[in-house]
Amino acid sequence: MKTRAITGFFFIIVLVCATIFNQYVFATFFSLVGVFAAREFFVITTTPETKPLKTVGILIALGLGVLVSGYFLGLSPLAYLAAIVPLFALLFISSLYLKREKPFHDIAYTILGICYGTIPFLFFVGLGFLDGSFNFAVPMGFLIMLWANDTGAYLAGRAFGRTKLFERISPNKTWEGFIGGILLAVAISLSLQYFYGTLSRLEWVCIAVIIGAFGTLGDLVESMLKRSLGIKDSGNILPGHGGFLDRFDGLLMAAPLVYIFLMLI
Repeated sequence: MKTRAITGFFFIIVLVCATIFNQYVFATFFSLVGVFAAREFFVITTTPETKPLKTVGILIALGLGVLVSGYFLGLSPLAYLAAIVPLFALLFISSLYLKREKPFHDIAYTILGICYGTIPFLFFVGLGFLDGSFNFAVPMGFLIMLWANDTGAYLAGRAFGRTKLFERISPNKTWEGFIGGILLAVAISLSLQYFYGTLSRLEWVCIAVIIGAFGTLGDLVESMLKRSLGIKDSGNILPGHGGFLDRFDGLLMAAPLVYIFLMLI
């Protein structure tokens, strides 16, 4: 518990600093986290039957991070994203030479790792550039509400938890915790309009509900992934907390949906 608390404290400081320092640090940091998350996925899904193409997969993840961040930072046009297509083609072409029994399993897990581990972080980067210029308010508010949801779910679950939410996947999660998490995220969101402005109070509340609902589902999906692989943690880079996929499981589902919601309105 002591190790977990110390790691969590410094982890939060790093995330806050990376989010508010400047646009280049923000975009670079979270794009790189997306690359490491994809690599983590490739590692845990490697079995005798399935071997994701790690090198090409990491190149694609890194290329996406560079090109998408470059677009948001105003350094390159969106059309440059087409440069990633040859790398995807390389996935299929390289498999011709590897003589694997089920090459399309390897290709599928490689693409899934990029979709699951990298692309959500690029949507999160996009939250900092919603109006074309950098503003840390939305991504910072996103993280605050995500942490509030986790805290509220834990406290409500411990105090009132009776009804299992998804016992087959996560025996400790309850409906009471799920509702408590959303309520605390919504309560926190009511103050964000005062501190940050940027969005209306209703918009902050809607984001809190999205984060509360889909952040929890993201946690369950990551638990499902680990159960299917028979592992406890996705990695050990964060002592007491596991890996990047463990720590950002809520973001993986919620960030794309929050970005889409804000773009639509």
